[in-house]
Amino acid sequence: MSTWSDKISHAAQLGGIETYLVDNGAGRGARIAWINTGAGLRYKVVIDRAMDIADAFYNRHSLSWLSSLGVVPPQRMSGRGVDWLSTFGGGLLVTCGLDHVGGPEQDDHGERGLHGAVSNLPAEIVSVVQPDPLRGQMEMSITGIMRQTRIFGPSLELRRTLSGRIGEAVIRIHDEVTNRGNTLAPHMLLYHCNFGWPLADEGTEICWQGSWKPRDEPSIAIFNGENNFRICPPVRADHSGAGEAAAFVDVQPDADGRCSCGLYNAGQGMALALRFSKAQLPWLTNWQHWGKGEYVTGLEPGTHPPVGQAAAREAGTLILLEPGESRSYDLEMEVMTDKAKIDPFLKETKQSD
Repeated sequence: MSTWSDKISHAAQLGGIETYLVDNGAGRGARIAWINTGAGLRYKVVIDRAMDIADAFYNRHSLSWLSSLGVVPPQRMSGRGVDWLSTFGGGLLVTCGLDHVGGPEQDDHGERGLHGAVSNLPAEIVSVVQPDPLRGQMEMSITGIMRQTRIFGPSLELRRTLSGRIGEAVIRIHDEVTNRGNTLAPHMLLYHCNFGWPLADEGTEICWQGSWKPRDEPSIAIFNGENNFRICPPVRADHSGAGEAAAFVDVQPDADGRCSCGLYNAGQGMALALRFSKAQLPWLTNWQHWGKGEYVTGLEPGTHPPVGQAAAREAGTLILLEPGESRSYDLEMEVMTDKAKIDPFLKETKQSD
């Protein structure tokens, strides 16, 4: 195939970033950015929901699971109890934190709803960098700031950059969390990545390495020594309603401290790799929910497993950011169809228990 050189007038023929407003249905008014990598991968960034990623496609195949809600605008006062579930649209990425990941709880340090408040915070966009192939600029990015703050504190800021390159089926996420207040601020962060049909389908392999334990008693129905929980099963009747399971994984890094996990669908000849730093995100949670019409598995790198702020505080693992202190996090997703890329990925992520 010949190249595009001297044959295009506008960069959008190859890819780029397009922003707009949803104008219909429950999502009306939400700001969106569609990012097209020009390599078959395109995905929807919900600017008004912490710049999380909703729909994502590789060629004709959907990668992410979407809940029955789909995209909805932020609901700023939804941080109590399990109200988070009423705003959870699913999607390729939902951010949890910035001070709590886990179930609802209340103690002397305050009341915290399921998975924290950050996913219901709109972004202030500070830059959009479009590719300019005619000048040799193939990189593109969008950067925004979310502020989880109140008078008297705590005051946490998330600065997020999503970036990619024309011709590569890769999403790069760089996050910086900063304590903008004048007192110590508790900090927990989890990346709730949700994969659905047809990437996640009967027979799809769920790939990760590391020691693991079931989250709770119901999870033992899936995460046990007899069941092959690394293969996506048929729809399960016991996962109707609130049926689900999860395992906490002390994920195994490579020699460079990098962790890899993901999914491999042999029938499609496609894999999705999720990569991150063990030093930044030492834990991985594997969530499985195979309900009828709600068929999804989640791979969730985090500073902690989703045990909640109170348990992390008691265990001495809760991160406390000093005023002005920042922490950085880097996450990468890559879609692969080339056997020369898929085979090494499977080698580093497959494990026999």
